[in-house]
Amino acid sequence: MAGGAAVGGAAPVAGRPLIITEDPLLLDDLLRLCAAAGAEPHVHHAVPERGGASGGGVGSVGWESAPLVLVGHDAARRVRGAPRRDGVFLVGRDPDDPLVWQRAVEIGAEEVLMLPDAESRLVDRIADVVEGAGRPALTVGVIGGSGGAGASTLACALALRAARAGERTILIDGDPLGGGMDVLLGGEAAEGLRWPDFAASRGRVGAGALEESLPELHALRVLSWDRGDRVVVPPDAMRSVLAAARRRGGVVVVDLPRRVDEAVAEVLAQLDLVLMVVPGELRAVAAAGRVAAGVRMVARDVRVVVRGRCPGGLDAEAVAGLLGAPLAGEVPVEVGLPGRVAEGEPPGAQARGALARFCDGFWQRALGSAQRVPA
Repeated sequence: MAGGAAVGGAAPVAGRPLIITEDPLLLDDLLRLCAAAGAEPHVHHAVPERGGASGGGVGSVGWESAPLVLVGHDAARRVRGAPRRDGVFLVGRDPDDPLVWQRAVEIGAEEVLMLPDAESRLVDRIADVVEGAGRPALTVGVIGGSGGAGASTLACALALRAARAGERTILIDGDPLGGGMDVLLGGEAAEGLRWPDFAASRGRVGAGALEESLPELHALRVLSWDRGDRVVVPPDAMRSVLAAARRRGGVVVVDLPRRVDEAVAEVLAQLDLVLMVVPGELRAVAAAGRVAAGVRMVARDVRVVVRGRCPGGLDAEAVAGLLGAPLAGEVPVEVGLPGRVAEGEPPGAQARGALARFCDGFWQRALGSAQRVPA
C-alpha cells in the first residue's frame, strides 16, 4: 500500500481524491494510479450507512468535499444513501458483471471504469484534480494552403496578441521543417525545453510542468524545435504534449505543416479551429484545395484566412467558396513587416499594423464564446 495515502475517518485534505473500498487488490491498484497522477488520496475502507450502528454518516469521510470520489465495486451498496454529486466514479474489474451498471445508477456515478482497460482514463481524471483543471484552452491551428502562405507569421502574431491581451498563451511549433517559432520571436537562445526533449514522452505529461519548462518569450510560452538533427516525435508524444498544454486553459496556438501525417492528425483531432492561410492567387487556391481535403478528414472546423488582395474578379468570399470553407477574414499585406522581423521584432508587435488588427479582432470574437469560435 502506498505510504503517502491517508487512511481512516478524518476529513480529507482539500484537493485530494477520496477512495472508498475494502478490496485490498483494488485499493493497491487505485493507490498506484493516484501515485502515477501525482495525487495523495484519502482512503476510507468502509462507509457506515446513514443511521448505522457505527454512527458515522457518509459526510464524515468527506463525500461532499472531496474533488473526486472513487468507489470500489464492493462499496457501492454502502454509499447508496449518499447525496448526489458530480465526480463520482465506480471502479470495478469485471465488465461482465450485470449488477455493476445498476450500482452505478444507484449511487449517481458519472462513469464506470473497468481496470485495467480504463487505467489511463482514470489517471487523467485524477491528475486533472491535482492540477486543478478547468475549462481547456481555446486551441487554434494555423496551416498554410500553399508554400509561403505566411501561416507561421500568423500563428506567431496570434499568440503574441493573445498574450498581450492577458491570456495564458502557449505557442506550439508543429512543423519540424520550419524555421522555428522561437526564431520568429527572437528567442532561439532562450533557455527551456524543445520538441526533442519530449520525443520519448509516454503517457500523461503534467500541464504545469510543461508550461514551466518551456522558454518564455514576450509573455508567452513557446514549444519549438532546436537547431540539431531532425528528431521524429511519435504521435503518442505529440498527443500527450498538446493535451497538457490545453489543460492549462487560456489559449494554445499551433503552427501546422501542410502534410498531414499520423502525428499531425493527433494534433488536428484536439483543435477547436483550424485557420488555413491562402494567398490571393489562383495557384495558391488550387494548392489549398488539396491541403484542405487532408485536414478536413480529421479537423472539426476549418476556416479560410485570405492574405493579400486577390486578382480581378476573385474576392475573399469567392476564395473561401472555392475551398468550401467559411471565411475567417482577410489579412492585407503589411508593408515593412519582413524587414522588422529580420531585425528581431516579432510579427504582430505593431498594434496598429494590419496583422495585429486582424489578430485582435479574431480573439475578441473567439474568446467571447464559451465553447466555440463564432462564424
